[in-house]
Amino acid sequence: MAEKILEIKHLKKSFGSNEVLKDINMDIHKGEVISIIGSSGSGKSTLLRSINLLEIPTGGEILYHGENVLQKGYDLPKYRTHLGMVFQSFNLFENLNVLENLIVAQTTVLKRERAEAEKIALENLTKVGMASFVQARPRQLSGGQKQRVAIARALSMNPEVILFDEPTSALDPEMVGEVLNIMNEVAKSGLTMVIVTHEMEFAREVSDRVIFMDKGVIAEEGSPEQLFVNPKEERTREFLQRYLR
Repeated sequence: MAEKILEIKHLKKSFGSNEVLKDINMDIHKGEVISIIGSSGSGKSTLLRSINLLEIPTGGEILYHGENVLQKGYDLPKYRTHLGMVFQSFNLFENLNVLENLIVAQTTVLKRERAEAEKIALENLTKVGMASFVQARPRQLSGGQKQRVAIARALSMNPEVILFDEPTSALDPEMVGEVLNIMNEVAKSGLTMVIVTHEMEFAREVSDRVIFMDKGVIAEEGSPEQLFVNPKEERTREFLQRYLR
């Protein structure tokens, strides 16, 4: 088994009296592609946001290479640089062009020289088919193009893991395919990916492991074959029947 990058133990997250995550346990291994599926409100996005500490968990541990990132004194900004994040709403800087969107975090957070940051940005824009749009502003791009730029931006930080939070849910149907194709290419490159998605065919095709969440717990997990073809849990079956008929 490949090395463990992240180990999540007994993770909990509440907003007031609403317990959104209840005792989540999962490991993420190097090179693994994990899809997280489940109904709206099952806790999928909160789990992702808790892993990279956009939400601070209420309880439990997140071990990054064996060290608990929630312990006092841990270097959280440094931890976050190892995790890329792609949001459903793109989160691009509207006042910067495409190239600057990819350069800004490299030079400020990773302290790269401008020339190196530009080179890396262009390599990644080429990968996602957006190299000819370096001067464009986000408002001039389609949703699919914005999401491809957001993926290139995440790749430019050389993350160990990229987290995708429903990356296609804000896109028109014809643009979904182009973004999923790019993600498929990224998965083939061996990068570790955790994807919250409602694109079941995609999850089935690219994942090494699929996690089904329901009401704040991991109800079932397994290989795509096992989970989609022969789910053990009744609630997994019910969910998949709604999606796959």
